Amino acid sequence: MTLRLAAVREAVSKVDKHGDPTIDMLVRLANGNLSRLPALATELVEARVDAILALGPPAVQAARGATATIPIIALDLETDPVASALIASLGRPGGNVTGVFLDFPDFSAKCLQILLECVPGLSAVGVLWDPTTGSLQLEAVQAAASRYGIRVEVLQAQRVADIAEAFYMIDRSRLAGVLMLSSPLFGGNPQILADLSMRRRLPTISVFPDVAREGGLLSYGPEIQDLYRQVADMARKVVRGAAPAEMPVERPTRYLLVANVKTARAFGITLPPSILLRADEVIE
Repeated sequence: MTLRLAAVREAVSKVDKHGDPTIDMLVRLANGNLSRLPALATELVEARVDAILALGPPAVQAARGATATIPIIALDLETDPVASALIASLGRPGGNVTGVFLDFPDFSAKCLQILLECVPGLSAVGVLWDPTTGSLQLEAVQAAASRYGIRVEVLQAQRVADIAEAFYMIDRSRLAGVLMLSSPLFGGNPQILADLSMRRRLPTISVFPDVAREGGLLSYGPEIQDLYRQVADMARKVVRGAAPAEMPVERPTRYLLVANVKTARAFGITLPPSILLRADEVIE
């Protein structure tokens, strides 16, 4: 989180060509306790901030519940912003919310496809899901698994302590692979997820590159550090006078396929050439 806040500060504080002074930031962290988010959002509203940068679906919802006038710039990889009525349209949001969203329903299904390509013969897969992010990703994976003839076992985690319990249930169910859906909880704890998958010798795929870099088998998704800079740059423009109602929603600009050959070797898995040739990073 420290690195990500540094990326946000860097982008928000850029001095423009007119030499405007640095923008002050008020940081409020829930530290995993989502029930605190509404109160934290209210604190920012009462402080009369010029804009709120909300990171993750629960934070976006809390900010939206606290104000209908202060601009909200969202970083949300799990929500369909139009279907959830956060905005009117991607090109013209129309209200006080804009930001960076990744609401591709088939994106998580693509991750499942990559996992099956690397671990042939999988008949069942565990899906690690944070219910606070909504059901969009989960439904897409379940539909894809049905097409592939794969059984899905959903494992819920809303807190860090739930992650270890979920992996314990994976062990008991004798699942041979895990797909980790997108969640701020998972993205913020890559080492824990990688350590658990290594300890149980479980092939995993995540949308977060850091999970594969820390020892998970695979990842396919946006570079998270880049997203923080992207959304912070949008926030800076809003503070300088841009209207969120007129600012089109942005998408991640770069997606990485990371393959951890070292982990594959430890698990007795040979990653196919098709994956290694496509990979943006190969960890030996």
